[in-house]
Amino acid sequence: MSWIAIVVLAVGTYALRFSGPVLRSRITVSPAVSRYLTLAAVALLAALIGTAALLNGTEFVGVARPAGVVVGAVLAWRKLPFVVVVVAAALTAALLRLAGIQ
Repeated sequence: MSWIAIVVLAVGTYALRFSGPVLRSRITVSPAVSRYLTLAAVALLAALIGTAALLNGTEFVGVARPAGVVVGAVLAWRKLPFVVVVVAAALTAALLRLAGIQ
């Protein structure tokens, strides 16, 4: 049963990805719809980041992880190299946890 589900999901995923380039020239959307689709993608990404940064399941993770995310976001906004952003964010969270701040 699980192999059938895997194959069906794989075919469905491939068909969905294949339909984009095929239908792009056949379907036109207004500039307003295109703008709203872009805004929806940004809102979805922001919700995903917020959920991952603030919650572990249904419980609040504490201050250390969100502080690390904020440090990483500020450094990314300042256009520092990706490695610096990741290391600084992880170091911030680790030092806060080491200090006893969860």
